[in-house]
Amino acid sequence: MLSPSFPQRAPWGTADKLRAWQREALDAYFQADQRDFLVAATPGAGKTTFALTLAVELLRMGEVNRVIVVAPTEHLKTQWADAAARVHIRLDPRFRNSHWAPSRQYHGVVVTYAQVAAKSSVHRHLTEDARTLVILDEVHHGGDALSWGDAIRDAYGPARRRLLLSGTPFRSDTAPIPFVEYIPDESGARVSSTDYRYGYGRALADGVVRPVLFHMYSGKMRWRTSAGDELEAHLGQDNTKDVTSQAWRTALDPEGEWMPAVLSAADRRLTEIRHHVPDAGGLVLATDQTVARAYAKILHSITGEQPTVVLSDDASASERIEKFSETDRRWMVAVRMVSEGVDVPRLAVGVYATSSSTPLFFAQAIGRFVRARRRGEAASVFLPNVPVLMTLANEMERQRDHALDRRDKDDDGLDDSLLESANREEDASDALTQEFSYQAISSLAHFDRVVFEGKEFGQLAEPGTPEEEEFIGFPGLLEPEHVHELLMQRQARQGKLRQAREAATPVDTTTLPAPLHRTLREQRQLLNSLVGLYARQTGEPHGSVHAELRRMCGGPAVAQATVSQLQARIDLLRKRVRT
Repeated sequence: MLSPSFPQRAPWGTADKLRAWQREALDAYFQADQRDFLVAATPGAGKTTFALTLAVELLRMGEVNRVIVVAPTEHLKTQWADAAARVHIRLDPRFRNSHWAPSRQYHGVVVTYAQVAAKSSVHRHLTEDARTLVILDEVHHGGDALSWGDAIRDAYGPARRRLLLSGTPFRSDTAPIPFVEYIPDESGARVSSTDYRYGYGRALADGVVRPVLFHMYSGKMRWRTSAGDELEAHLGQDNTKDVTSQAWRTALDPEGEWMPAVLSAADRRLTEIRHHVPDAGGLVLATDQTVARAYAKILHSITGEQPTVVLSDDASASERIEKFSETDRRWMVAVRMVSEGVDVPRLAVGVYATSSSTPLFFAQAIGRFVRARRRGEAASVFLPNVPVLMTLANEMERQRDHALDRRDKDDDGLDDSLLESANREEDASDALTQEFSYQAISSLAHFDRVVFEGKEFGQLAEPGTPEEEEFIGFPGLLEPEHVHELLMQRQARQGKLRQAREAATPVDTTTLPAPLHRTLREQRQLLNSLVGLYARQTGEPHGSVHAELRRMCGGPAVAQATVSQLQARIDLLRKRVRT
């Protein structure tokens, strides 16, 4: 019986022995004995080790005598070549289209998808000139453009064997991915057929990846429209899409108070983890270069240490990533560059400060934090509480296939056509709409909840309070099976702290009361938070909980209830919520 994992994580792509899933996938490969084989394995599971082990075996058998790896980025070319060298496969990462053939001392080459698209005839010649195994890393990139797909098919059509790798949900669009087989599902829509799948849920149970806790932050946002109107909204409340977009954008503005508060909370979480894992690091994913530099300044003021800044158009970006990976520096701030395949195993805390919201990008980003080195390591990712990110955080374990035929909406309720247009490069701020000329005025942050394995824990708390610290200060080493129990304990303690604080706070009679509409809004928000918590504990639908509260306390629906009626329901729920 194979062990599902091994205690100490080997360097990238160099494992001396295979994990159970890797051996299982190898067995499936040789049993299938087919030209194309698609493996979908969660980020951090060890796809590189699997692929190179297969390459070693095929070379040994004489089935192939050349190996070509196609990677998404220039940085990954070097990582693949270094990993291959450790298993005695010599790959040239510096191969150029002007070379036409690799040097004779190499077993093959590593190239990028863009490189193949630029001159597919060179790569077809490489493929035809030998018995070739082609490894297509993150194969969904083959559909990034029609010309890319055509070039990949032309270049690698003659290959003896093709191994297709993916660690993330497939594309949100309907561009076909080269060499992927599509079969009709029960509705008749054509979806990708995966030959071997190793999902996050199984990898977590095996101890191959870390558990990820999502720290959701909401808060009050204010901004000005082109008409001069000042608008206000609260992240996490039921807002229209355009209001949510502008509130989200306001939250990410480095000039406001939301980002400094969230970065400070994330740094306190990193400090707690470093008590147990001294070299643990953090990563901030930014929308563009300007805000990335601004976030770096904020982190510098918080920590006293200059963060590593990685920009996509920086020629030294790969070198900066490698240097950060090898040191014990606290923070790195990046724009897109560190989102897919880049291996920095010590990353343990993340701040998702980008407006990209497709399932593909989200999975790539979270994949940077799940790579386990030892049992007990857990990762924390800080997110703005917006519906699309909440949905993705709750569906970490969902396994997706690529649908070739357009549906109105995916099963997750996300309209991918809107997400696509929202994430086009020409949009100045990705998923944030540009319907209005906009100016951020102010932003405040509040801890909202922690999401873990699709369950939610905690309730609203101000940054820096003991109530927030309950979900920042827990240990840096946690076994996955203990995380849920600990979160339940912290949730109970947070509730007791809140009750004690409210009981100790004197009623201020010297100032005018807050406007009625503001008091009502705060009461409704607190009631809805408690209803959600109680519903999660009991399994009852939210509507049933609200109906029972009305029956017990009297009064109309929430929207029409008075402050005193809402308070009665809040008091009753606080007694019922398990502590």
